[in-house]
Amino acid sequence: MTKIIAVSGKGGTGKTMFSTFLVKALSKRSKNLLVIDADPDSNLPETLGVEVERTIGDIREELKKLAEGNKLPPGISKQEYLMGKIYEIIVETDNYDLLVMGRPEGSGCYCSINNWLRQIIDNLSTSYDYVVIDTEAGLEHLSRRTTQNVDTMIVVTDASKRGLGTAKRIKKLAEELDIKFKNIYVVANKVNEKTSEMVERYARELGLKLIAKLPYSEEIAKYDLLGIPLFNIDENNEVYREVEKIVDRYIIS
Repeated sequence: MTKIIAVSGKGGTGKTMFSTFLVKALSKRSKNLLVIDADPDSNLPETLGVEVERTIGDIREELKKLAEGNKLPPGISKQEYLMGKIYEIIVETDNYDLLVMGRPEGSGCYCSINNWLRQIIDNLSTSYDYVVIDTEAGLEHLSRRTTQNVDTMIVVTDASKRGLGTAKRIKKLAEELDIKFKNIYVVANKVNEKTSEMVERYARELGLKLIAKLPYSEEIAKYDLLGIPLFNIDENNEVYREVEKIVDRYIIS
């Protein structure tokens, strides 16, 4: 059975950092892993250290031009054209396969590309043991239902009540939209001794399952500053070690 894990949270909390470490840890346990960068502001390829030439957004633009010029191959629907091109843009590495949503350059509604993304996830996921989705920041992925078939939702927050409030809203909106995650967890990032107890208290008050408190890491800050892929971080890094524990306790088991 395929396990689909989505990583969400408000911007600036360390969502993509966590996604990168999640991919690093999972790829040590299974080579049959699909990674999807579903954030239009794509940063995951950089933190993974992977160059991506084409995205789903690029295909959308190509398809739009073909449709406007009536140049689609006879008997081929837009959906069939898209799915045929998806396999051309998947980046295969030794550790995982990567698919990037990207951003369409032209004008127009973003709804169609999100509809396609849902279908792509459904069609591709059965071929993999694990699928990791780095979602866009905020709640839009829920209202657009791009994460409706997710098994485990992990919401990354900073050490603040506001950040945990975003996690609470994600949980509430999922319930309102009848999106049923098997598990929804919260991970607090950049927690220190002064904020640790406060984060635990806020999580209890909001009814959230807090599964980890990640410390601030000078090494991660240095990697970000210098543009070094976080995927290459030393496996003894304390934050990465905590993510490995999460994988073993809450995803693999």
